Amino acid sequence: MPYLPSHKSIGIPFIELQTVDSTNNYALRQIHAGLAQHGLAVFAHKQVTGKGQRGKIWSSDNDANITLSIIVKPAPLAIAQQFQLSACVAVAAHEFFRKYAGIHTRIKWPNDLYWKDRKAGGVLIENVIGATKPDPDSYRDRSQKPEKSEWQWAVIGIGININQTQFPEHLPNAVSLKQITGKSFNPVELAKELCHIIDSFFYELVIKRFDSILSIYLAHFYKKDEKVKLKKDNRIFEAVIKGISPAGKLVVQHSIEEEFDFGEVEWIIL
Repeated sequence: MPYLPSHKSIGIPFIELQTVDSTNNYALRQIHAGLAQHGLAVFAHKQVTGKGQRGKIWSSDNDANITLSIIVKPAPLAIAQQFQLSACVAVAAHEFFRKYAGIHTRIKWPNDLYWKDRKAGGVLIENVIGATKPDPDSYRDRSQKPEKSEWQWAVIGIGININQTQFPEHLPNAVSLKQITGKSFNPVELAKELCHIIDSFFYELVIKRFDSILSIYLAHFYKKDEKVKLKKDNRIFEAVIKGISPAGKLVVQHSIEEEFDFGEVEWIIL
C-alpha cells in the first residue's frame, strides 16, 4: 500500500496538558527537539496564547472546547500540495461537527468551520520545511549536489467550540456545539473522535484520492453560488462565490472572475 508503514494512526499517542502557551507551539518544540512522531496529538485544557489565522489569538474558555494540535509527516505529499492537507482536515472537521450539529454545518474557505453564519471552529497548519541533499550518485557531475526543499512536518492546530456559551465582544458570530444542541459534551473524548476521523481522511489523501475529498469540500462549501461582500485592501465589493482553483485559491465572479490567495481578501459577515 502507498500508505507509509512508518505512519501510525493519528491520535496515538494522545497527550493531555493542563496548561500550555499554545498546543501548536508545544508540537513545534517536539519537532525541533527531535521527539516528533507522526500522529502525535496534543490536547490542552487551558491554552494561554492560542493561535488563530493571520496572527490572531484563538480565544477559548478553560476545559470547554477542543484545543488540539496534531503532528503529521506529510509524505508523499509535495510542498505544492499544502492546500490538499488543509482541505483534508477541513472535511474531517466538517464531518465530525455535522454529526452533532446537523446539516447547517459548512466549510468556509480555506478551512474554517461554520454553522449557518456563525463560526464554530478553525484550523491553523504550521509547516516545517527543510533542505535535503539528493543522492550524489544520481548526478554525473559530482561537483553539483543541488539541495531541494522537503515538507518534513505539518502541525495541524484545531480549535472547535464545544461547551462555551459566552464569547468576547470581538467575536460576535461565534457559536458552540452546546449553543446549537443544548447539550454538554466531553471535549477530550470528542477530540479523540476527531483524530480518528482525520486519520481516515488522511489515509484517503496519501493514497491519491484527493478528488473525493475535494468533492466533499465543495459540496459543503460556505456560500457557494451565493453573493457575498468582500474586502480587499480598501476596496469593498460584492461577488458570487464560485469555488476554488486547483491551487486552493478562492474563485469569485462579479464583473470579472477573480482568484484570491488566503489573506488577500476578507469576508464581511453581518
